[in-house]
Amino acid sequence: MSYSITLIIVAFGGAVGAVSRFQITNWFSVWFGTNFPYATLAVNVVGSLIMGLLMSALTNGTLISPTWKPLIGIGFLGALTTFSTFSFDTMLLFTQGEWLKAGLNIMLNVVLCLAAVSIGYLLLIKTQ
Repeated sequence: MSYSITLIIVAFGGAVGAVSRFQITNWFSVWFGTNFPYATLAVNVVGSLIMGLLMSALTNGTLISPTWKPLIGIGFLGALTTFSTFSFDTMLLFTQGEWLKAGLNIMLNVVLCLAAVSIGYLLLIKTQ
């Protein structure tokens, strides 16, 4: 696959991921309010689950096409989940004196995202 084609694939995945993130953020703001960065947590956990599935599929040969990694792993997930947003949300909570919420946000993102990537990985390994 040529470099130019790979760039287009990454760009397409990124566009879909960015639009998905925007919509999820809007939904979560309406459903849960803005007192805690629920949307960031949700996209990080779901993105980690998808990354685990992708890792497993690439590792065990389920996804042979070289297109999937740049499309999903780099493009879509790169735009859907962003560590910079997590960092911003956490710093904002710290600057607002919300130390407990900031600590909870750090703990939940790390623990749930590592659990989600592990579950995603194991889901496909177990089916092979």
